[in-house]
Amino acid sequence: MSEVKAASVAAEDRVTEQALHDQLDELLEQQSGLPGALIPVLQSAQDLFGYLPEPALKRISLRMGKSYSEVAGVVGFYSFFSTAPRGRHLVRVCMGTACYVRGAKQVLAAIKENLRIDVGETTPDRAFSLGVARCFGACGLAPAMMIDNEVHQRVKPNKVKDILDQIRLQDASSRPVTRDA
Repeated sequence: MSEVKAASVAAEDRVTEQALHDQLDELLEQQSGLPGALIPVLQSAQDLFGYLPEPALKRISLRMGKSYSEVAGVVGFYSFFSTAPRGRHLVRVCMGTACYVRGAKQVLAAIKENLRIDVGETTPDRAFSLGVARCFGACGLAPAMMIDNEVHQRVKPNKVKDILDQIRLQDASSRPVTRDA
């Protein structure tokens, strides 16, 4: 990549980052002072950034009049929140009793092998992040896995690749075609 193009990409990233912080400021303006607003603000911030970077947490802390340790404590307590960049798709395997007994461990192993990541990690292309959950409340559908908000039921390890390939195909068909000049 040429130096000019690299500088342009870096400037675009800064503009985008600033735009995200501006949106966060607008959100904080609306929510500041409302009782119980911390978790909804954190959820919205995570939706904006794709995760909860430290500068955003500090900004939330200051604007909501809460200590940084309180904000970070809430983020650390709830597994929904992430302080590391996540993939575009969150893949979670239910490890509740029914799912575990019906083969969730083998499903998880198949996902790890296919994505070449472990629980808590994100693929290098940031397409997928892998996690586990205690229970989806879908015990009759065990073993279950969830990709984003879609539950896949009675998943067999040999079907994991097909399920992930479907997501990859959807991503590929929705991406604009770009050409280097």
